[in-house]
Amino acid sequence: MPEGDTVWRTARDLHQALAGGLLTRCDLRVPALATADLTGRRITEVVPRGKHLLARAEGGLTLHSHLGMDGSWRIHAPGERWRGGPEHQIRAVLGTAAAVAVGYRLPVLDLLRTADEAGVVGHLGPDLLGPGWDAAEAVRRLLADPARTVGDAVLDQRNLAGIGNVYKSELCFLLRISPWLPVAQLPSPERLTTLAKKLLEVNKARTARITTADPRPDHRLWVYGRAGRPCRRCGTPVRGAEQGKAGQERPTYWCPRCQEGPAPDGPNG
Repeated sequence: MPEGDTVWRTARDLHQALAGGLLTRCDLRVPALATADLTGRRITEVVPRGKHLLARAEGGLTLHSHLGMDGSWRIHAPGERWRGGPEHQIRAVLGTAAAVAVGYRLPVLDLLRTADEAGVVGHLGPDLLGPGWDAAEAVRRLLADPARTVGDAVLDQRNLAGIGNVYKSELCFLLRISPWLPVAQLPSPERLTTLAKKLLEVNKARTARITTADPRPDHRLWVYGRAGRPCRRCGTPVRGAEQGKAGQERPTYWCPRCQEGPAPDGPNG
């Protein structure tokens, strides 16, 4: 699933391509929006909210989308061949005289009043890349369930919005804590939220995410996706396991030597 930095870049690109231009084409290919048409309106801005995208149009309307696991928005010049996937995967097309934005495989697409945006994003915690970041509120929410594991707590967008599987694993490694550590045992919750914001901020404009400070293709991440390979810090084989409630498991990677705390049961634990 795309992380907050990917969504931030998508919002930036959509805003640059569409904002201020008169929509000459609007094709929303989901049954609930079959008769909806924004043609003739202008997109005033496109903003990210955690992992959600809000394209605000004249007249107080917002086109809300979420990328889910593999959704994307692609920007094309008029007349350019679309390259985001097969035709049947297209869920939205927004076009101006200068650009065409095509949304592929979007699991969430709805049109609502801008005044009602809280109905789709109001549950989210403080946004790591959004205006009005509230570090104290993020810590409060993170610690609200003391027995919950750090890995589960940071992925919960109701606590702080923007972290996905990659940052979950990388954040825990950099803090030298196990993803299975209960949040009540965090030595410094404030350090976690501060580092999480820093990681997303420094990567938000990059197409290649880097947490190691080494931009070489195979050296950009500390542990994510590296199960069985040596830890970059100590050489111990990195481990990988699923974490989360049944049916909501997500892959997690960690170094059993560098990261203190409990580990999961099972052959990969």
